[in-house]
Amino acid sequence: MDNSTYIEMLEHHGVKPTSNRLLIAHSLSRKHHPVTMKELEDELLTLDKSSIFRVLSLFREHRLVHVIEGGDGVVRYELCQSRHESEDEDEHVHFYCERCHRTICLHDVPMPQIQVPEGMEMLSTSVLVRGVCEDCLRRQSVAS
Repeated sequence: MDNSTYIEMLEHHGVKPTSNRLLIAHSLSRKHHPVTMKELEDELLTLDKSSIFRVLSLFREHRLVHVIEGGDGVVRYELCQSRHESEDEDEHVHFYCERCHRTICLHDVPMPQIQVPEGMEMLSTSVLVRGVCEDCLRRQSVAS
């Protein structure tokens, strides 16, 4: 994506496109898996931890990132491909590998339909499947 695409995406979600926000959106879009704050800090050396956290919090509020709280207790973020601030048509299942500690997006696995009791309002859904990924299983069978 080029810079104008990021600007349009932020504005479409009601977020003013500052240089820090554009930098973080660009960084997240280049990833093929959810990333931790530490991974973003290591890549974005010009931004401090609090700046990154503030931008991620704003993105979360405006449904620009998925927040995956899973596996190892570390929160991971990925850029949401939703076209609307009010609804997230990009929700998908995630897989956490117990061996290599990677979190993998399972875009082709349908999200289960969940009904909450009357009087409650569901804002988002998160499904995390835990197990051993294909790469780790392959390494295990070669070592055996």
